[in-house]
Amino acid sequence: MSFEWKGVFPALLTPFTQHDEVDLLMFEKNLQAQLDAGIHGIIIGGSLGEASTITVKEKEELVEFSVEYLNGRIPVILNIAESTTKDAIVQAANAKKWGADGLMLLPPMRYKSDDRETIAYFKTVAKSTNLPIMIYNNPVDYKIDTRPDMFDELAECENITALKESSRDVTNLTRMKNRFGDRFKILCGVDTLAMEELCLGADGWVAGLVCAFPKETAAIYNLVKAGKLEEARKIYRWFMPLLELDIHPKLVQYIKLASAQTGIGNEYVRAPRLTLEGEERERILKTITDAIRVRPIV
Repeated sequence: MSFEWKGVFPALLTPFTQHDEVDLLMFEKNLQAQLDAGIHGIIIGGSLGEASTITVKEKEELVEFSVEYLNGRIPVILNIAESTTKDAIVQAANAKKWGADGLMLLPPMRYKSDDRETIAYFKTVAKSTNLPIMIYNNPVDYKIDTRPDMFDELAECENITALKESSRDVTNLTRMKNRFGDRFKILCGVDTLAMEELCLGADGWVAGLVCAFPKETAAIYNLVKAGKLEEARKIYRWFMPLLELDIHPKLVQYIKLASAQTGIGNEYVRAPRLTLEGEERERILKTITDAIRVRPIV
């Protein structure tokens, strides 16, 4: 399907059963909640989706289920987070075969490539497929910074059409817009900077806490784009203690706990991650329940 990289794109959680199997019933429940909130596309197998622990077969299962369930209503995006160029090309081919509409592409995992290697990696994968690609820039977590000037070379790949910007440097958005105009859509990838970047002209938001609070996430996006900033600010200020769960190494456990509290997820994670317990769980749970107690009506 043809689509634009605009709007709210949840980086979906991968729910598991207590027996460590993909929980498609819970996945469907969360997916429907996202649809009901009016989100604009979904991303499967990202950091929140526990990309490093789910198997190729599980990715296939999630993509094919989503494609069938959504039936063209919104795009299905598969994240690629591989260690070698060869494996990334295979994954891109798999995504096409499974029916995905686009790709989110991380730089090589485990090896800190230099600029030349990073650009070559992105270009080689892009030239292997006709699916639209969103480059994922997250130097804080993945140690490779795909800076605006590197897109001078990436621009020759017509199917590299968007950037998920997670560097925490909000000026990168303006640098990209000044340098390339509308050639690349820019989506904010950090929940705690989302409203700021939307106000600066970001085209969308790859969101995390949307997995537990889809209506509030979509409301902020829609209100900002409608110029209703005061209404958006009220929701965003309420949301901030929750959004900060997205910028912690245990974001998966924290957001899964939140989704369990809102009834559209569960706490099960795949080892080596462990479910929260003790003081840590109580502290995070208090943040979540305190917010739910005064949850705005949207």
